[in-house]
Formats: sequence, structure tokens, C-alpha cells
Amino acid sequence: MRIGVVRFPGSCDEVDALDACAMVADAELLWHGRTDLDGVDAVVVPGGFSYGDYLRPGAIARFSPVMKAVADFAAEGGPVLGICNGFQVLCEAGLLPGALLTNSGLRFLCKQVDIIVERPGTPWTADCEAGERLSIPVKHMSGRWHADEATVAELEAEGRIVFRYAPGDNPNGSTSDVAGVCSAAGNVVGLMPHPEHAVDALTGSADGLKLFSSILNGGDRVGTAG
Repeated sequence: MRIGVVRFPGSCDEVDALDACAMVADAELLWHGRTDLDGVDAVVVPGGFSYGDYLRPGAIARFSPVMKAVADFAAEGGPVLGICNGFQVLCEAGLLPGALLTNSGLRFLCKQVDIIVERPGTPWTADCEAGERLSIPVKHMSGRWHADEATVAELEAEGRIVFRYAPGDNPNGSTSDVAGVCSAAGNVVGLMPHPEHAVDALTGSADGLKLFSSILNGGDRVGTAG
């Protein structure tokens, strides 16, 4: 198993994401300018401030050459995980529903939160159980997931809300306490919390490691990139 971690100009969490992936599989960086994924079996689009968050977070990164390869990979069933800015990029690219707006408190925040696993059946939550509570940090300025009522109802009906903030732990005002969602096929997952910062008990929690170890058990959706 090889996991590719995308690096954009302005990424700041790609090394931590790479280290987290390397705990469970072979991992390598994928430069934003390349047009292929070097045959990796899974892709992580990490957090940071791609292209300085100009225009709005993720709006420029979505046009990077590598994102065309990521989109093709996802369309073939390949597992893709977007973390924080990566979640924003995937929403901007149309690979995930909704948009990430400025936090309701209008300030950058950094804190530990609890999230609830709503859908354990994705390639990135195969090692989790429904209703499981994970302690994972958030750090963002534009993390308030939003979608209209019809979209939220559709996602609820289709089981595409993957993570919710635990009661009282919604830090940014996200609609319906949504912390993460998935694509219609379930192979593309995005979340605002940073699981790569919760892979060692010395940091206060190792709960985030479950998302990375899950990819080893989610092989039914693993594709092959060109």
C-alpha cells in the first residue's frame, strides 16, 4: 500500500500527514505541479494555507495540475482524504458537497474537540465504529461547513455525513454540527479536524491514527492511479 500526500505552495501540514501515513503504509509527497499520482493507492490532501488562501481557501489549489489526477483517481473509486484545507480544496473542486465558510466567531481557533463517527463504512473509517467518539484537534479560520437544507437532507438520507462534532463541541458553527462528509460513492472523505495531529498518545490523543490505519481495511474501494 502506497499513500500519496499532496504538497501545494502554502501547505503546512503535509509533513505531519506524511508521517501519519508512514505509520501504516509507504508514503510519499506528490508535488502540486505533477499531472499523475505515481501509481499510489490512496491520496491525502493535507491542511495548510494553499496559495496563501487567496480568493478563498482552496479556490486556487483546485486548479493545480495534480487535482485533475486526483479527480480522475476519485472517479475510479480511489480513496481520497481531505484534511482541513484539503477539505476546502475538495469542496471547491466539486468532489465533496457544501462549502467551508468563516467561523461563526470570526476568529482563527485551535483547540481539541471530540467528534462522533456517523459512518464507519468508508475506506478512512473502516477501523471505527458507529457512534465512536474521537478526540482530535482543530485549527482553522474558515471551518464552518455549510449547505442548504435540501443538500443536508440528502446527505442525511444517504448516510454521507461521516463525522459530527460531539454535543457542545461544535467550534465553528457548522451546519448540523457536521465535521466531515463523503462523496456519493463513499471513497472521498473530507473533515476539518486534523487526525494527523492525533496519532501519538504523547500529544494527548492517538484517535486520529484510526483514519490512517483504516485505509488498510478499506481495500474494496482502492483504485490505481495513473
